[in-house]
Amino acid sequence: MMTLKTRWADAAMCDCPLPEYPRPQMVRESWLNLNGLFDYALTDEKTEWPAAFEGQIRVPFAIESCLSGVCKTITAADRLWYRKAFTLPADFSGKRVLLHFGAVDWECHVYLNRKEVAHHVGGYCPFSAEITDALQDGENELVVKVYDPTDEGWQNRGKQASYSHGFWYTATSGIWQTVWLEAVPQSYIKAFRLTPDIDAGVLRLKTETVGEGQLHIKVLDGESVVVDRDITADDALEIPDAKLWSPESPFLYDFLLTMGEDSVKGYFAMRKFSIGDYDGYPRLFLNNEPYFQRGLLDQGYWSDGGLTPPTDEAMVYDIQTMKDLGFNMLRKHIKVEPARWYYHCDRLGMIVWQDMVSGGKALNLFHAGVLPNAMSFLSPIVYLSMKDNKYKLFHRDRIEWRTQFEEELFEMIDALYNVPCIGLWVPFNEGWGQFDAKRIGDAVKAYDPSRIVDHASGWYDQKGSELRSIHRYIWPVTTPKHDGRPFVLSEYGGYSQIIDGHVWNKEKSFGYQMYKTKESMTNAYRKLHEHQVIPAIKKGLSATVYTQVSDVEFEVNGMLTYDRAEIKLEPDVVKAINEKMKY
Repeated sequence: MMTLKTRWADAAMCDCPLPEYPRPQMVRESWLNLNGLFDYALTDEKTEWPAAFEGQIRVPFAIESCLSGVCKTITAADRLWYRKAFTLPADFSGKRVLLHFGAVDWECHVYLNRKEVAHHVGGYCPFSAEITDALQDGENELVVKVYDPTDEGWQNRGKQASYSHGFWYTATSGIWQTVWLEAVPQSYIKAFRLTPDIDAGVLRLKTETVGEGQLHIKVLDGESVVVDRDITADDALEIPDAKLWSPESPFLYDFLLTMGEDSVKGYFAMRKFSIGDYDGYPRLFLNNEPYFQRGLLDQGYWSDGGLTPPTDEAMVYDIQTMKDLGFNMLRKHIKVEPARWYYHCDRLGMIVWQDMVSGGKALNLFHAGVLPNAMSFLSPIVYLSMKDNKYKLFHRDRIEWRTQFEEELFEMIDALYNVPCIGLWVPFNEGWGQFDAKRIGDAVKAYDPSRIVDHASGWYDQKGSELRSIHRYIWPVTTPKHDGRPFVLSEYGGYSQIIDGHVWNKEKSFGYQMYKTKESMTNAYRKLHEHQVIPAIKKGLSATVYTQVSDVEFEVNGMLTYDRAEIKLEPDVVKAINEKMKY
């Protein structure tokens, strides 16, 4: 494994990495961050409990990453164990205590003082458990046991691989997002669901509670009170003369939601994502106006932290840098980020297309990386005609595999539903583990009518909800025959450059089209957009997703180097082109 650190690495190697409150839309004052050094052990699958712990690991960085302090690859035969002792703060006294995990990859059992308090399957979504009854006075022992077979299994794992090669990246095993405790009263607010409706001028709010009590909400526009009243568990709040959220004006309302002794702070935005007709074509709309979305593929990998950003500032850097270049959208590719990443997109003004994490075995040589993305070089007829009900071909022949995918898909949607910046869901990408995409796309749309759905991004279009979504690498960008759906170029470009001292491995670095200098790569980028992409907008193109925000391991097609040290294109040229990317 190569070591390539970002500028934030030193700040991450502290007593408590990522110390910020991890859930910005539901903030409580009484909490304890457990990030930092844990004891760890690796055992075989038959070991019921480690006889000893062999070293320390820095949470929340995965064991494979250099920021974890371990940099070790595990296999399907291993079980990864964590242990940490903690003592509750004084203000937790007499309250219920909740234990939260941002994400643990893949299957984990959680024990407190040798009593199992949680079990979770799925590597990308948050989960929690009430641990009050398992607590003891003084010091408590938290132990987590993890099983992660990566590509030896069938689970939803995205681009993780047992060994890095081509488009497949170093695995992320175990805890990789913040671990934290929270104190709540005996009756408390468990969850809520926020749905803005700008046409009716209301925010629809559904609240789930433990115990009973009168709910009350205060909504603020800065210091001005917009709403201040008791509410029911299923209510609609009038937001008069609502200030609408957009990348150009990312306005957020603050609120305080209370029930008895419990109170949580949060925020929401009034905005609408929809499809409408404009200049003779179906288009993407924002707040009832046609709005061209110019975006980037964002895989969210870090050269030192793997899937885990080293610091909060690192997350902000990626988002703000892309916004400064003139982009207004990021396609979060086959990854679910920590909640704070979405918060920064909300407040900075960046639309997000959210992918579901791919799973299943490789479909063929193209997916396995032997011929990387060669399908994109072929005629569209070749890869748009295959039906996805051939479960065995797509390595989804066992019903429990398909069921697990759907459960995790809707678990992800529930976890991210309240995030204002998310405007689109992508259940499947380029056929990886794809099945029944039309049915699943329709089900996602029915579950969340407030957002757009791209049921099958890139390949194997099943004519479903809600876009005509095409990937183009190497081959020219062309406009397909319109079929009533907005046409989006959901991946393209991938222009590549090796910058000495800022690559994962110079000898193995690759890209779609390689350039030796910033000048030559910038000129090619300008030519691609001026000759192919911008003219396609007048023919119905509604959104673009350029590949990509940063290099990832051997893949050197980023706007930024993998360590985020260099911008590989001339910023002024990129910004000028983006200013032309509109209806």
